Amino acid sequence: MTGAAALPGQPRGTVVSGAATERAVNILAPNPSPMTLDGTNTWLLSEPDSPLAVVVDPGPLDEGHLRAVVDTAERLGKRIALTLLTHGHADHAEGAGRFAELTGSKVRALDPALRLGDEGLRASQAVRVGGLELRVVPTPGHTADSLSFHLPADRAVLTGDTILGRGTTMVAHPDGRLGDYLDSLRRLRSLTVDDGVRTVLPGHGPVLEDAQGAVEFYLAHRASRLAQVETAVEDGYRTASEVVAHVYADVDRTLWPAAELSVRAQLEYLGEHGLI
Repeated sequence: MTGAAALPGQPRGTVVSGAATERAVNILAPNPSPMTLDGTNTWLLSEPDSPLAVVVDPGPLDEGHLRAVVDTAERLGKRIALTLLTHGHADHAEGAGRFAELTGSKVRALDPALRLGDEGLRASQAVRVGGLELRVVPTPGHTADSLSFHLPADRAVLTGDTILGRGTTMVAHPDGRLGDYLDSLRRLRSLTVDDGVRTVLPGHGPVLEDAQGAVEFYLAHRASRLAQVETAVEDGYRTASEVVAHVYADVDRTLWPAAELSVRAQLEYLGEHGLI
């Protein structure tokens, strides 16, 4: 049997609702699937002695889940003062409008179409609520609007779908681009090397205790897949669907549509760099 410590990023174990770090509490959404793993992780963040909290990714439009997030905050003596979005996919952001109604909080995101309120988010910006500080880290690639949030006090980073707690993520072509994604992974690696980040609080899957190990695994995985796709094209597999059937033959077929998006992104990248 392989222990969790031997897996990439050292996943903490099963995904549960509850405290993950001193300042971060997870409320797991009831939307498990092959794409969302155990469900969407909705993160409630606050300083221990502050009455104010921030929520990252309220999740799907599920009334029970949204009220569970509010109830969790109230049990902890917190009022939700702000909602942030890592990106606009429905499993992270669809419930944001209703959540804003329940909490009276503004919604801030990179994409203006997702915001409720005048203020958005920008690279390197510090977001402060009730003594809590989050730093905005642009991590496009999975989608063009993907952001991560650095939580310095916990030496943690919330990665949305850029890094998952289990497996790997897709590059959602054409909105997502592989070159951007590789740059984003390198940006996250610099957080682990230069800023002491140790913990990944992902959008799906368990907490990762070894942030640098997780990033290195993702970079190696992407390099390996890219080489496989390049070889497949050289061997005569031309279309994205042909490459998926060849390269991803060992992957659950229900994931092939997502894999095809990533392959399209890889083919575009190889073409842009004159490799095919």
